[in-house]
Amino acid sequence: MKILLIEDEAAVISLIERGLKEKGLEVSVAMDGNTGLQMIRNHQFNLVILDIMLPGMNGIQICKEIRSMGMDVPVLMLTALGSTENIVTGLDSGADDYMVKPFKINELIARVNALGRRTFRKAQVSESHILQIANLKLDTDAKIALRDDEIISLTSTEYKLLEFFMKNQSRVLSRMEILENVWDIDFNLGTNVVDVYVNYLRKKIDKSRDTKLIHTMIGMGYMMKEGF
Repeated sequence: MKILLIEDEAAVISLIERGLKEKGLEVSVAMDGNTGLQMIRNHQFNLVILDIMLPGMNGIQICKEIRSMGMDVPVLMLTALGSTENIVTGLDSGADDYMVKPFKINELIARVNALGRRTFRKAQVSESHILQIANLKLDTDAKIALRDDEIISLTSTEYKLLEFFMKNQSRVLSRMEILENVWDIDFNLGTNVVDVYVNYLRKKIDKSRDTKLIHTMIGMGYMMKEGF
């Protein structure tokens, strides 16, 4: 497994290199954002571990650039920025997982292995590419959502969240289950990231409408269902 570490702190680089190499993983290092992006363009990696605060191009910009190029390489953000807003920004830029410094090397290794095992874990493919509940439709081929035949503009993360809800109608979905399936994260971030994104989605599909589709199940999670 080839890993690119984009990090500018020598002590952190040393710790991660030692820990990953002990597990038989191959690690390349870039100490600034521009060099890191160039290495991603010129070489194939199985995983990118990415700091946000970097000389030159920052980690958010790098991640957006990776996704804009159509690359699906898993990205693990490893940063000292630990607020909910920071995490939401990082995940929304296209990161697959987010870890806050200081960190334990064993947890980092566990997350690296988890991302490596499931570069793309896909939900069961529906027989139809059109998912529907009430007057909300989702075209999974065109990646378009409509309610009352009006197109709803969604970010990539909002789209994935809506698709997961619509494939699991009338099921109570825990926050952990949503993290695992929408972000492919097996670890509790200890934040309300899921709640933040559910609120984003509610504002777009339920606001000012008589029939609400996303319901909070107190103490359990969320459910998508017509009426309640």
